[in-house]
Amino acid sequence: MSKLRFGTFMAPFHPPEHNPTLALQDDLDLLVHMDELGFDEAWIGEHHSAGSEIIASPEIFIATAAERTKNIKLGTGVVSLPYHNPLWVAERMVLLDHLTKGRIMFGVGPGALPTDAAMLGLEPPEMRPLLEEYMEVVMHLLTSEEPISYKNDRLTLDNARLHLRPYSDPLFDVAIAAVASPSGAKLAGKYGAGVLSLGATVAIGMDVLAHHWSVQEEVAAAHGKVADRDSWRLVGLMHLAETEEQARMDVEYGITQWFRYFQNVAAFPQMAVEGGNIDEMVDFVNGGLGVVGTPEMAIAQIEELLEQSNGGFGAYMTLAHNWANNAATKKSYELFARHVMPRFQSSGGGLVGAAERAQASRPGLAEKQLAAVEEATLRYEAEKASA
Repeated sequence: MSKLRFGTFMAPFHPPEHNPTLALQDDLDLLVHMDELGFDEAWIGEHHSAGSEIIASPEIFIATAAERTKNIKLGTGVVSLPYHNPLWVAERMVLLDHLTKGRIMFGVGPGALPTDAAMLGLEPPEMRPLLEEYMEVVMHLLTSEEPISYKNDRLTLDNARLHLRPYSDPLFDVAIAAVASPSGAKLAGKYGAGVLSLGATVAIGMDVLAHHWSVQEEVAAAHGKVADRDSWRLVGLMHLAETEEQARMDVEYGITQWFRYFQNVAAFPQMAVEGGNIDEMVDFVNGGLGVVGTPEMAIAQIEELLEQSNGGFGAYMTLAHNWANNAATKKSYELFARHVMPRFQSSGGGLVGAAERAQASRPGLAEKQLAAVEEATLRYEAEKASA
C-alpha cells in the first residue's frame, strides 16, 4: 500500500434559504483552500431536486474549479449514469481530461435521490440495471476505438465511437459508488475500477466494508482484472477544532439543517441519522459516524476504519457538510492537513521517527557535547597561557 490519500466528497449540502450563488462560490473557494493545503482529491456530486445539493453538473463545476486550482485531482462524485446518454458522458469526460491535463477522475452511480429519477420517469428498480448497461457502453467507448451499437426504450446508439481519445494514458481513474448493496463493488470488480464507499461510517456501511472488498476481488478475478486497494476510497464525516468544545460550538451553525435534510427531506434511507437536538446530533456523530472534535479524534477514527476494512484502503474523503461557517470550515481542513494527514503519510512518519531517535540519543550526545565544549575551553586557556 502507498501512502494514504485525502480529500473531500462535495455533494454539496446548503440550506435552501441561503443564497445559492454565494454558496457555490464558497464551494469553489474551499477547493482552492484544499489545493493550497495539499489535499489529493475532490469529488463533486450531481443532484437535481430536494433543494440542498445544488450542483446539477459536476463536469461544469469541475471545469471551473480546475482553472482555480493547480494540483488537486477532481472527480465526478458521481455522474448518475442512468440519467444520461452514455455517449455524451464519455465525450464530456474526455474533454475534461484534456482541459485538466489528466487531473480528472470519473465516478459513477445509479443516482441517490428518487426525486431526481422521478422527473425522468425512472423507478428505483430500474436504476442499477441501467447503470450496468450504460457503464458497459461508456467503458467500451473510453477503451476501444471500435464502434458500439446499443438500443433500449430510452435511447439508440448506432455505431457510436469517440473522435477524441483520452488525454490520460491508459485512462483516468474510474470509481463506482457503493453504500449498502454489493452492486457497486461488483461493477467495480468487472472493470478493475475503484470503489467510492459513500456510507463507510454509517452502521450499515461499516458492517459491509470487508464484504464489499471480497465481492470486488472475486468479480475482478473472474474478469481477468485486479482489485486494487489503493483505488478504494472511504467517505466519512469530520469537523475539527483545537478542542472538542470549540468543535461542538462550531457545528451549531448548520448541523441541525443537515440532520433534518436526511431525516425529513431526502428519500435516502441508507443515511439514517438520529438526533432531536444539537447535543444528540453531535453525540450520534461521535458514536461512530464521524468526528466533531479534535485531530486526535480524527486519527483514531481513520485507524478504526483501516482495521474495519481488513487490509486497508487508498484514500479517506471527508464529506463536505456545511455544519460550520466558512472560517471554521477552512480551519477544520487546515487542522486535518497539519495534524491528521502526516500520521498516515511517509513525510510525517519520517519526522516522528527522527524526533524519537534524537530523543533516545539525547542524554549521551548532550554529555559528549558538553565535554567537547569543556575541552575546547581548556585548550584555549592553555594556548593563551603559553602565548
